[in-house]
Amino acid sequence: MPENNKLPYYQRIANELIEQLKVGAAPWQVPWKPGIPRMPHNPISGTRYKGANALWLAMQGRGDSRWMTYKQAQGLDAQVKKGERGTLVQYWKLFDKVIKKDSNNKPILDSEGKPVKVTIKLDKPKVFSAIVFNAEQIDGLLEQEVKAEPDWQRHQRAEKLINNFGVPVHHDQYDNVYYCPSTDSIHLPKREQFDTADKFYATILHECGHASGSSHRLDRDLTGRFGDESYAKEELRAEIASLMLGDELQIGHDFGQHAAYVDHWVKVLQDDPKEILRASRDAEKIHDYVLEFENVNSKVVSQNQHRESEPKSLGELAERLRIRELGEELER
Repeated sequence: MPENNKLPYYQRIANELIEQLKVGAAPWQVPWKPGIPRMPHNPISGTRYKGANALWLAMQGRGDSRWMTYKQAQGLDAQVKKGERGTLVQYWKLFDKVIKKDSNNKPILDSEGKPVKVTIKLDKPKVFSAIVFNAEQIDGLLEQEVKAEPDWQRHQRAEKLINNFGVPVHHDQYDNVYYCPSTDSIHLPKREQFDTADKFYATILHECGHASGSSHRLDRDLTGRFGDESYAKEELRAEIASLMLGDELQIGHDFGQHAAYVDHWVKVLQDDPKEILRASRDAEKIHDYVLEFENVNSKVVSQNQHRESEPKSLGELAERLRIRELGEELER
């Protein structure tokens, strides 16, 4: 995949995504088979790539989800193949850790005599770049081990998330699916109308992604209607988040009825290429927010979501996710 190194990072992503959208090759336009994780991750650090970096690497069309630097490959006694070109990723650092000092400007020490460090917000964000290579570009690596969860396990996990999320689900549609902000409810066909259980859960979780944008959750603009720019932007966020959630839960991803938004997404990205960074950032927030409910008591969640007098726990949850996201990767 050719890259114009003179273009800003966001412009490269937007340009390539526009072309992929037009031919149906964007990551979320291609069905992802259940049980096989595909989102890019670094096997050395044990972490997955996030936000726009995750999307950008997924757009490279590789069959192996492992990505690492040249040096990391060498640390595994592996070698990047001759002539292979790496792929750029970027990180924004908004916070840093500095040594805490007393009134005399001397370092404050802890009980072990080590300097105490505190986290501060940088006046000006710092950007860091890295070149990474896919495992397919490297000789000497072991075959990728894919730990596929059995059907019952991934479906049980998805069911728990949906129940804990606390948004009412109504099976009152025939061939339509939507989240209604005014009633804070999800509407879709009956379970038996879906081809597979994976598609059923993926559909509901996509709508949970939209529901995360309500004012008492992550507070996004949900006022748009089909054809509006704001509507296209919200769908872009939900689609990327669905890809991330589907991979995390191993229920796969099915583009389905969302093909109608392609032209709107193309226009949004053409008008403002930086929108892909904002959309990826928000999709990461949605992913983190929804997954938090895997370990939250469903009864408490339901009560707190539907009582105006008790929104505190969800507010704190949203704020914690915002802080976490700022500390990891904020791309504007």
